[in-house]
Amino acid sequence: MGRRSALRAMGFGGLVTVGGIGALATADAAPAEGLGVPPYAPTGVRPRYRRATWSQQFQSGHGWTAGGAGTASSNPADTAVFTRGTSSVRVTTAGSGVQSYVRKTGMNAMDLSGKMIRLIFRVSDAAHLSRIVFYLGSSGLKNAFSWRVHTHSGTGANYVQSGEWVTVHLQWADVAAASGTYTLSATGAPSVRTGFTDMSFAVYDDAAAPVTYHLQAVELVPDTESVFPKGVVSITFDDSHKSVHDLARPVMDPYGMPGTLYNIADVIGTGSFVTIGQMRSLQDSSGWEMAGHSYANATHTASYPKLTAQQVDADFAKLREWLVGNGFTSEHFAYPHGAFQKTTDGVPVDLLAARHFTTARSIISETIESFAPAMPYRLKALTGITDGTGIGGTALSKVIGAGGALDRCAGSGSWLILCLHKIVAGTPAASTEISQAGLRTLMAEIDKREIEVLTVQEAMAYYS
Repeated sequence: MGRRSALRAMGFGGLVTVGGIGALATADAAPAEGLGVPPYAPTGVRPRYRRATWSQQFQSGHGWTAGGAGTASSNPADTAVFTRGTSSVRVTTAGSGVQSYVRKTGMNAMDLSGKMIRLIFRVSDAAHLSRIVFYLGSSGLKNAFSWRVHTHSGTGANYVQSGEWVTVHLQWADVAAASGTYTLSATGAPSVRTGFTDMSFAVYDDAAAPVTYHLQAVELVPDTESVFPKGVVSITFDDSHKSVHDLARPVMDPYGMPGTLYNIADVIGTGSFVTIGQMRSLQDSSGWEMAGHSYANATHTASYPKLTAQQVDADFAKLREWLVGNGFTSEHFAYPHGAFQKTTDGVPVDLLAARHFTTARSIISETIESFAPAMPYRLKALTGITDGTGIGGTALSKVIGAGGALDRCAGSGSWLILCLHKIVAGTPAASTEISQAGLRTLMAEIDKREIEVLTVQEAMAYYS
């Protein structure tokens, strides 16, 4: 019996309501006062917390060293800013764009087979953050794998935002490079997964000004390769386009592959958008998930960070009420344009999302998503997948080609969330379009690798 068949047998069908993973690892900011009780709050059912099998929490005497030419000052046990125990490591960079790090070498050899790395850290002011990289290796890091933890954007939504404690999971699917005797295969598989003695958390500022960061924990936690040996893909569609029903569904139905459709309530049944009847048919006959994207189309166009907290919260509330009132009980959401920064009056949009939904999906794809998600209100997704040329987006070849997203997902038991928009019969003309032929190729490549396809709702329900 396949994983999807097993989920159906256990009752995780199209109308199951599931919850998220507890508190957000964000700043101390709270949603604006006076918002009231949501008409349909999340159920609170949460996936099991993945407990560490090895943990360095940076309490006094931890033995790690802050250094690098890019380090101006540091405190190995800062008791002023921490989120566990009584201290964390504090480092201030030099504003030179050169590597600053917190590292330890010569530890007892570790086996990371069936493991992922969990990082908990904070950047006080991310305005001048350039990137964060994590190194795992041996022989004083002469042999090393590296992960690109975060690359900071000056315009888009960032997984790492100022003053927040952030949790990141690093999986084998995310290894960016190898050096020394370590190598990556053509499909992105690491040459070794054991014998590691060295770790380094490296931060680079933008060479215009220093940044201060705190490292709270580096941990090893079990991944899900034993449960999903070839990983999981969730195929999600934004914006309620009718082409999802007319062109995507006929391609996906023969494979028994369901999708998650993130809907704009305001447009349903108008123009080139799906009707309520089509939404119900997708859900009830093909096992799709009908999730939320916004209530008002004008809100979707503007994006939430351009509104007040009251306006955002009201849109969330109306959306949930509309979904439930029409028989769509998914508690999952995707941010319009992937934007979850603060509202115009300073309230983080993801904190408002948590009042109404179990998860909220972004379009950040620095690393592949994991079970359970490190931050369920910032689910990561690879977006703009297209088989067109010269129109931007993510080339389909980068998803299905050797060493691409599907190969890496299949080789690590991770959760790859794909974000698509409109399906076209002919040649795509925009980065938000993929041809029906291209989608058929994508489905065939997923099927060939025997990767399980689950809706976001099913994927979250499995570990609750």
